[in-house]
Amino acid sequence: MARSTGDGGRAARSRLVLAVDGGNSKTDVALVSEDGEVVATGRSGPFVPQRDGVAAAVSVVEAAVAALPVEGFDHVSACLAGADLPIEEEALAREFTARGFGADVVVRNDTFALLRAGASAPWGVAVVCGAGINAVGVSPTGAVARFPALGRVSGDWGGGHGVAEEALWHAIRAEDGRGAPTALAGLVTSHFGTRTVEELVLELHFGRLDEGRLHELTPGVFAMAAAGDAVARSLVERQAEEVAVMAEVCLRRLDLLETPAEVVLGGGLLTARDPLMTSLLDAAFALRAPRAKLVVADAPPVMGAALLGLEHLGAAEAAKDRLRARYEPSATP
Repeated sequence: MARSTGDGGRAARSRLVLAVDGGNSKTDVALVSEDGEVVATGRSGPFVPQRDGVAAAVSVVEAAVAALPVEGFDHVSACLAGADLPIEEEALAREFTARGFGADVVVRNDTFALLRAGASAPWGVAVVCGAGINAVGVSPTGAVARFPALGRVSGDWGGGHGVAEEALWHAIRAEDGRGAPTALAGLVTSHFGTRTVEELVLELHFGRLDEGRLHELTPGVFAMAAAGDAVARSLVERQAEEVAVMAEVCLRRLDLLETPAEVVLGGGLLTARDPLMTSLLDAAFALRAPRAKLVVADAPPVMGAALLGLEHLGAAEAAKDRLRARYEPSATP
């Protein structure tokens, strides 16, 4: 845990929120005072409780917190990848409490941070499409719509890794004659330096190549789709449709389809603002949820976690404005 500054006691200072955004690639933390000032920030490695276990994952947060100037927090607002089910949120919250982060800990899935960071109000829908895909919706009354988000076994499709897996599937079939011709076969061999797609498949099968590297193919898939490759374009089209479907279902479950509602888009595949993806999303939402307003998130999710923390403490609107100004220079202080 972080070191104490010896500032003479907790009663002499503003209450403090520890905001945590634990992601698959990195973990960001922000120490925020009740008046919206960002006191300090920290960063550490990937937060992957399914792979590493709850204790090891929380240790990653401890590493990010180590440089902060105080220990013990009035509230911990942790929005975490891998906290996909209530039972997982509860297990992580218990671990934070046991580690001495404080008694007031709220753990949510990381989609809640994206929603709060990108939406102008505490409600709406967020869809994250990064390494994987997930969505959440919150109604003006506080009702929540969400998905298990456990991968293909729970009906998910896409994200950078999913698109790359599909690209490899089409590439090997194009090479051996089972599938339609596609430039994706050349993308695979040129990127990984193999003579054939089959050679790469065997490298994966025997563990000589980390399967996690497949996501490196995704930018190439989007480039080939834009260049007119029919198979690559079909993958981008399917990804856009999956994003729209998840948002539509959240809106329908919350009875918001006929309400002007913000749909916040986050994750690398969506924040890249790929022109083809953007046009496909516009068309899909015009059909499925025409009253939705698409918002590409520019503020980091840790800001959303901090806003949720300030709201938990009942902070004034001025405090939230001050926080937004720290992360969004164009916002009104």
